[in-house]
Amino acid sequence: MFSKVIFSTLFFFSALGFAQNTKTANTIMMKGKPVRTYSKLPAVNKPAPKFTLTDVNMNDQTLEAYKGRYVILNIFPSVDTGVCSASVHHFNEEAGSLPNTVVLCISKDLPFAQKRFCGAEGIDNVVMLSDFRSDFGWNYGVEMIDSPMKGLLSRAVVVIDPSGNIVYEEQVDDISHEPNYEAAIAAVKK
Repeated sequence: MFSKVIFSTLFFFSALGFAQNTKTANTIMMKGKPVRTYSKLPAVNKPAPKFTLTDVNMNDQTLEAYKGRYVILNIFPSVDTGVCSASVHHFNEEAGSLPNTVVLCISKDLPFAQKRFCGAEGIDNVVMLSDFRSDFGWNYGVEMIDSPMKGLLSRAVVVIDPSGNIVYEEQVDDISHEPNYEAAIAAVKK
């Protein structure tokens, strides 16, 4: 009996590992050099994958908490880089004028670092969330799987409508570039 339990457990985890590896990696650039992410972003006109991330006070935050509003996911490697910081600042400025919209800034930074950054930079119109203990990067296809940035999130923007469907997505072609802010904002204003 014990061997059947062990065999069943091993089979289950092997199958799970196989299923996780069946997605096709996506290639982006980092200063002109190729970097692979786990897969492509979820498709437009499909339901947004659910997630649970950690806020700056170490509380869990879910996508469900924002249902009924537009949600802009500003995804990036780390607030401690110039381009990432610029994207947070840009969306922080825009967020105050977007009705029925919340901007979630998501990185692998620890919540303590995100809180320090927001306090030092006067960021108060966006919600900072950490993927340091979740599978968000895999579910959204944005976790980098090679290069010195392995394990961090790539730069992407996803816009989710009030019913929970994706209406816009952009995997930035080179993580040293900023996203197309105007296109993301336009998706909310349609």
